[in-house]
Amino acid sequence: MPKQKTNKSAAKRFKVTKTGKVKRMRAFGGHLATGKKGKRKRFLKKADIVHSGNMYQVRRMLPNAGI
Repeated sequence: MPKQKTNKSAAKRFKVTKTGKVKRMRAFGGHLATGKKGKRKRFLKKADIVHSGNMYQVRRMLPNAGI
């Protein structure tokens, strides 16, 4: 049986918490910040948990993450 390979781009974008949830950063915070309110920019800095509907795809990309 061949080894399972981790998707390296996914490994850089997602981190697994101790309880097995997957953290991700929010989109749309990278540039064009002058047009965004401060509250929105602060919100975009915070990490979020991957939605349950997307967990199947993330788990397939991270087979060795222990989730």
